[in-house]
Order: sequence, then structure tokens, then C-alpha cells
Amino acid sequence: MLPVDPAHEHCRALETALAAFREQHAARVTSWGEQLAAALAGDARLLAAGNGGSAAQAQHLTAELVGRYRSERRPYSAIALHADTSAVTAIGNDYGFGSLYARQVTAHGRPGDVLLLLSTSGRSENLTCAAAAGREAGLRVWALTGPAPNPLARRADEALCVEADTTATVQEAHLVAVHLLCEAFDVAQDAQHALPRDVRELVRDAEQAAGADTGPAPARTGRSPGSGGEPLPVGESVSAGESPGASGRRSRAPGRAGEAVRAADPGGPAR
Repeated sequence: MLPVDPAHEHCRALETALAAFREQHAARVTSWGEQLAAALAGDARLLAAGNGGSAAQAQHLTAELVGRYRSERRPYSAIALHADTSAVTAIGNDYGFGSLYARQVTAHGRPGDVLLLLSTSGRSENLTCAAAAGREAGLRVWALTGPAPNPLARRADEALCVEADTTATVQEAHLVAVHLLCEAFDVAQDAQHALPRDVRELVRDAEQAAGADTGPAPARTGRSPGSGGEPLPVGESVSAGESPGASGRRSRAPGRAGEAVRAADPGGPAR
């Protein structure tokens, strides 16, 4: 029997790190998920990078966004920068390992994109150079690192620094952060897309029509806006979704506005 059970000690260290993580960083991860959902819904993209196990976690995150995390949803643009082996080996060979990600950030990044960099130490040169390149290009730069202070956290716009004594514990906490980021992202994008666009338009039109029914009556000139210019009978007006024809008589105009009015006034006369 070992004098110290390594499994017990490992779990204890992870429990301690996660307790601190929950207290210090849960709100930030939720905020990142909300910001990322808004950015990617607006046709921005996520670029992610790391080294070794952190590279695997960067790719884990991008796979969840291009694929799905839990529930079915549309795919979003997310690229793990280490995954293009030809670019990685060419850049490393021609420009050096320190330029590995910075050159790709400059190539792929656009203002409004998000760059997420993962490092257990926060001291990897290729990641600090990528952070500098990202900020110069107008990207929003986030860092997942080990204990602060560290150079990567200083270079990023925002950083989530896990306090733990070992690389393994930091990486395990980073995986939790990746999953929480995905959960917050899905909740935020569900709220943004709770209804399809055409349904949202119908609801909006119905609300406007209902507001018009309860508001003050508009002044009437007794003239039709149609080309015939015939006066409308007293008490009648052109309803939303209908347009006067050449004779001045009302005719059905296809479109969602008329449907919205009928939805807002189901007790009205059949047309």
C-alpha cells in the first residue's frame, strides 16, 4: 500500500481548484458564452489555439461549435489553428515556432472575431505572439491559463487563470471551462433564436396592429390612397395587408402583415 494514495490526492487537488474556479470565474465564463454567441451569430468566427493537451482542448471547443454541444442547432464558424498540419509545419520551418499562430491569426482574423488561447503556464511564446497579433488585427482576445500573473494573461483582453499546482489539474479545470462556455453559448443562442425570423415578424406585426386598434383614431381625409382616388365609405379604411386596386376598391395583398392583423383580431369579419 502506497503511503499516499495518488488518486485521492489528484481528486482532492481538482476539487480544490474547481471550488476556487466556481467562486472566481463562473460569471466570466457565462459572459464569454454570451459574447461569443452574439459574435458568431453576426458572422464572426472563433479562432482557438494551444500546445499539446491545450491544443486538443482548443480543437475540442471548435468541434462543439461547428458540430453541436447538446441540443441540435446551426453550425458556427470556429477554427483550431494547430489542425492545419501543412500550414503549421511550413510556418514553423520558415518563420520559427514563435510565429506558428501569429501568422495564422493575421491571415484568418478579422475585426470582431474572437481569439481564444489556452496555456497551462501562460508563457508559451507562440501564444503570446498570437495574442499580440490578434489585438493588432482588432480581434477580441481571451486566454485560459494557469496561475496568474503570466505573460499571456497580460497580453489578452480578458483572462481566466486557474489556480492549481500541477499542469494536469489546470488542464482538467480548462476542460470544465470549455464545457461551461459551450453551455452558456447554447443558452444565449437559444434566447437569440427562440422563434424563426418570419414568426418574429408576424408577432411584431400583430403587436403593432393591436396597438393601432387601441390607440387614437387617425385623421381621415375620406380619400383612398389608390390610383383611382375614390373616397372610402364612412367608417372604412384600408387595413394592413390590403391595398386598393385601380378602381379604389380594396383588394387582397399577399404578405405576412395581413396575416398578422387577422391573428391579432380573430373575431373580425371573414374576408
